[in-house]
Amino acid sequence: MKDLIGLSKEELQNEIAAIGEKPFRAKQLWQWIYFHGETDFTKMSNFSKPLREKLQQNYFISRPKIVTEQQSSDGTHKWLLEFSDGERIETVYIPEEDRGAVCISTQVGCAVGCKFCHTGSQKITRNLNACEIVAQFMVARDAYGEWPSPTNETRYLSNIVVMGMGEPLHNKAEVFKALKILSDGDGIAISKRRITLSTSGIVPHIEAVAQELGVKLAISLHAPTNEKRSAIMPINNKYSIEQVLEACQKYQAVMGMSRMITFEYLMLKDFNDTPEDARLLISLMKKYKLGAKFNLIPFNPWPGCDFQPSSNNKVHAFSKILEQAGYEAPIRVARGQDILAACGQLKSKVSS
Repeated sequence: MKDLIGLSKEELQNEIAAIGEKPFRAKQLWQWIYFHGETDFTKMSNFSKPLREKLQQNYFISRPKIVTEQQSSDGTHKWLLEFSDGERIETVYIPEEDRGAVCISTQVGCAVGCKFCHTGSQKITRNLNACEIVAQFMVARDAYGEWPSPTNETRYLSNIVVMGMGEPLHNKAEVFKALKILSDGDGIAISKRRITLSTSGIVPHIEAVAQELGVKLAISLHAPTNEKRSAIMPINNKYSIEQVLEACQKYQAVMGMSRMITFEYLMLKDFNDTPEDARLLISLMKKYKLGAKFNLIPFNPWPGCDFQPSSNNKVHAFSKILEQAGYEAPIRVARGQDILAACGQLKSKVSS
């Protein structure tokens, strides 16, 4: 028995051919799975009974087990999901007034080991496959009843942010495959402009985000100098700020300057929150001539971490300096803190 979730269109076509069916059945099956969200072959009404029986005998359409789910007082929704081998990850839906983003995980744990990140304190166990990545969004769709796939004007699960557990570009093949499925126009059909892939800066794969996917790019920068960034992000010892920004230039050369790169910047008290730090960031952006905006993130404390959040006054002053230099620098509103669903708090091996 083979799970159909996570197969590419070509792979699904091969499966349909293998059971002796005509190619057009693959497109119909794709639409049942990803447009209608159907998991029961017997309800696929435009298939003959013999075809439905063949599908039942050879395939299944999975969802991960929901171990727990929690809703924050602000509406943020978090699921602890378990896969067939017992490994677990967390997925989060962050609602806005008329839309919302599903924050998707790509690994069990993370190998990057950022000092400020709760997920990073959980060592890497394994990569997720395309099925497990796509299924996270489908669980959220199930929960909010957004089947069949609604139009962009009416859908509440409108965006995908690949910012959950794991480093997406350490799992490039499966992440890219999953995002191609999620953005395919015959199914779930999330616009590429509504998908953001966030990376700590895995330089060899950044240009491919533009060339192979065409989705938005976010860089976890968090410091304006190599000395400071290496102190909190060991990955900087392998890929320096200069190398990351050069890769960003290549991304923007493909996508165009109008496709802004978001630089995520976690505000850590007495570490990276001074006016001088802000001015150094401005110098970097001007040196590399990047179309950039900043996302200033208040630090979300978690048990065992020594960092503390910057004061509101410092964060607002930092934002003002960036904005006066011509860069958007909104301050992210922390969401889901009461259920440990905020940025950097996801972790699957704790009580959730």
